[in-house]
Amino acid sequence: MKMDEDKKIVLSLFDLSGVLVKPWADAGYECHVVDLQHPSKMTVEGNVTKWGMDVYEWEEMFESAYPEKMKNVVFAAFFPPCTDLAVSGARWFAKKERDNPGTRKRAMDLVFWSDRLGKKLNCPYFIENPVSVISSEWRPPDFTFHPYDYSGYEGGSNDGYTKKTCLWTGNGFSLPQKKPIKLDAKTHDRIHKMGPSDERANMGSLTPMGYAQALFEKYSTK
Repeated sequence: MKMDEDKKIVLSLFDLSGVLVKPWADAGYECHVVDLQHPSKMTVEGNVTKWGMDVYEWEEMFESAYPEKMKNVVFAAFFPPCTDLAVSGARWFAKKERDNPGTRKRAMDLVFWSDRLGKKLNCPYFIENPVSVISSEWRPPDFTFHPYDYSGYEGGSNDGYTKKTCLWTGNGFSLPQKKPIKLDAKTHDRIHKMGPSDERANMGSLTPMGYAQALFEKYSTK
């Protein structure tokens, strides 16, 4: 794949929806979205390249094939799977560990991998998860927010709901200014009311559009 050597790049890892990068892609940034659920290998859609592969495999491939591109990354987001980390699933932790020893370690390894790569990229980055054992296995989050905090931004009209979201950050990241609107009385707790399923996992990890826009407005000018 041929890439513009001078184009600024945004990375979003463990990301199925690609919502996080949409404002950046619309503005002409080169965006790379990595998740095992994408079609195998590489799919190019305008300014967005989707990689359907394991993140370890992706890192090795990307650094080897495009070594000059890493220095052009201006923002990075990591959404490591929360299935084996979120405290909402604590009742199943012991059984998971009995059935598949090392489950939590493998989940935390992805968190630590994210932090290592973020530091190496030398750009603002965050690692996102709900309230989870990351706080006890590593350290407390640097920031927390709810989707409705950014529902006043462009595209955020459907973000009037609660879901405490934790961020572990680096390289100068801080939260954008909040612009909340009134919570939707009917749907403010819609994530919590969903039963356990792959759909809930994907919906729960979906980046609120208002938050994505807020990040773009804060960091795209730097």
